[in-house]
Amino acid sequence: MNDAAPAPTPAPAPRKRARVRAPELVGRGGWLNTGGKELTLADLRGKCVVVDFWTFCCINCLHVLDELRELEEKHRDTLVIVGVHSPKFVHEAEHQAVVDAVERYEVHHPVLDDPDLATWKQYAVRAWPTLVVIDPEGYVVAQHAGEGHANAIRTLVEELEAEHEAKGTLRRGDGPYVPPEPVATDLRFPGKAVLLESGNFLVSDTTRHQLVELAEDGETVVRRVGGAGEFREPQGLTVLPDGKAVVADTVHHALQLFDPATGAVERIAGTGRQWWQGSPTSGPALETDLSSPWDVAWWRGKVWIAMAGVHQLWTYDPETRTVEVAAGTTNEGLVDGPAAEAWFAQPSGLAATPDRLWIADSETSALRWIDTEGVVHTAVGTGLFDFGHRDGDAGQALFQHPLGVTALPDGSVAVSDTYNHALRRYDPATGEVTTLATDLREPSDAVLVGEDIVVVESARHRLTRLRLPEEAVRVEAVAHRTRREATEIAPGRLRLDVIFQAPAGQKLDERYGPSTRLLVSSTPPELLVGGEGTGTDLFRELELNPEVTEGVLHVSAMAASCDDDPANEYPACHVHQQDWGVPVRITDGGASRLPLILAGMDAS
Repeated sequence: MNDAAPAPTPAPAPRKRARVRAPELVGRGGWLNTGGKELTLADLRGKCVVVDFWTFCCINCLHVLDELRELEEKHRDTLVIVGVHSPKFVHEAEHQAVVDAVERYEVHHPVLDDPDLATWKQYAVRAWPTLVVIDPEGYVVAQHAGEGHANAIRTLVEELEAEHEAKGTLRRGDGPYVPPEPVATDLRFPGKAVLLESGNFLVSDTTRHQLVELAEDGETVVRRVGGAGEFREPQGLTVLPDGKAVVADTVHHALQLFDPATGAVERIAGTGRQWWQGSPTSGPALETDLSSPWDVAWWRGKVWIAMAGVHQLWTYDPETRTVEVAAGTTNEGLVDGPAAEAWFAQPSGLAATPDRLWIADSETSALRWIDTEGVVHTAVGTGLFDFGHRDGDAGQALFQHPLGVTALPDGSVAVSDTYNHALRRYDPATGEVTTLATDLREPSDAVLVGEDIVVVESARHRLTRLRLPEEAVRVEAVAHRTRREATEIAPGRLRLDVIFQAPAGQKLDERYGPSTRLLVSSTPPELLVGGEGTGTDLFRELELNPEVTEGVLHVSAMAASCDDDPANEYPACHVHQQDWGVPVRITDGGASRLPLILAGMDAS
């Protein structure tokens, strides 16, 4: 008999992982949420760092901000999240706009304003959002694009904590975040507004997570409804025939019903969970997931929903209390035609007339509509990468990320042209676009009141009443394309590789068939003569058209992974997905391989 204690089981050796020295974080706009301090990577040495490349127009970026909140709170003494704001639109390169967005979306970590995409280029980022993990010694150890990576990053952070605690290279304690001083205003980044039967305005006070009822003057507060427990960043509103109002409760992924007579609030659609690929697309309203509903409108006996989070339109039927997809495929882009085949890009504003439902399709800077036969049309806009402020014939007119649309009595519509700080008008009778008003600040909606139009000036925290002008305002035309540089690729064949490595302790979920999906298309369509379409492999051989010298490759990838534990009958599963729009230029000497990182590191 041996009385000696058994030898302790050795701790598992840390996984070998690729390590690349992290480039410095630089941006001409400087730092926010640091109390005025300029941060360097040396200041963050000893901490696990997650760098979040985001831009405030992007709904997927906003989803990731919410995904990271629990991780940020749980590991606050060892983890620093750093946002690098990397603009798509010209307006997003304005420093004050970034300051506003950081407050609007309650970003509680340091943010680097990088209007020239300097750090984006240093890290070879290709998509919003992208997350890069840096270990306490300053090395990049992982990169993730898109949504659904919070669990993988949590696992990696816990591994890094244990590894560097043992090495003595982990530094605990408060991070560099310094909150800004709060500002007192009656509204804070209001989103949308409607006119109640009483003549008062109901406004979604987005950043304070409330509804605010204002008197007919648009200024006097009558009452406040709700808070973060009841609403979370509410946006769109529509009044039903019975006088009750439906609220798009955006971050709760739900619809709420507000009764102005009693003040009662009742959830009528959504589970509180975000919709993911593979979830039901119709069913009982309270049992079906939604994804960031941004606006709502009453049209043809149903509530129509601008489902910004999945680039679709849905409907809610109050008679049957069911929801279903009405238009869109979840692919992001601008494609017209039958509702089931149309592509949208973050639809964010709706307005109903008897024969049309107008749509502000924000990421394509487009004004679109769906007719009573279920066919989608585009009035103004060309795609994801063209925007600006240009009046005239609709075929060449430009908006910049519009969030609202309002039907006018003469059959035309007013467009809240958010990033142009303007109110625009489109007349379907003449096909002309004009400018009604400028010097607004991020207008996100407008309400017609008699001969006046009341604009929600979101970044001025107020409603602004304007007399509808008889003549247009003259504005010098400007046109822009996205600020991202094109990737140079060689003519002929191009190898596309989507890099995905399942997180530690997980494996691809193949219980019900292939767990990965890859969809490839292009703008113009003639760019590709082979390789487009849908498949299950995360790689593809593409054949480029020698007659086309530049364009955009649209790539959508999805992978599902589950906990790798044979003893667990019901393993937790996670969906990872991302859409890329990669501007490309065909040139001799360009690359013959295009790697896009969904999760992991590119070994090649």
